[in-house]
Amino acid sequence: MGSPYSQITVAQLQTMLQSGAEEKPHLLDIREPWEWQLARIEGAENLPMGQIPAHLDDLDKTRSTVVICHHGTRSLQVVAFLQRQGFTNLHNLQGGVDAWSREIDPTVALY
Repeated sequence: MGSPYSQITVAQLQTMLQSGAEEKPHLLDIREPWEWQLARIEGAENLPMGQIPAHLDDLDKTRSTVVICHHGTRSLQVVAFLQRQGFTNLHNLQGGVDAWSREIDPTVALY
């Protein structure tokens, strides 16, 4: 049995966001508010990593969700946590906001 989540690249995310599909993936940015203020992917929701357990009921367990952090390490931990809570359609953004800025949108600040 394969893993219930996937690693996606920033190019794959860009394709998902531009696909014209009715339901876009939920972009869940789990960085701290100060990081969110510096740089973010348009349309993402900021919910810091430490607040995720208290907000599980606010998240849709079946909706396609892309978890985002600075480089993809914290988001991988959150994906594993959400997976254990029964979430079924999770994606970890490889390289995080840093890769998004370098490869997709240079207007997003590097930090």
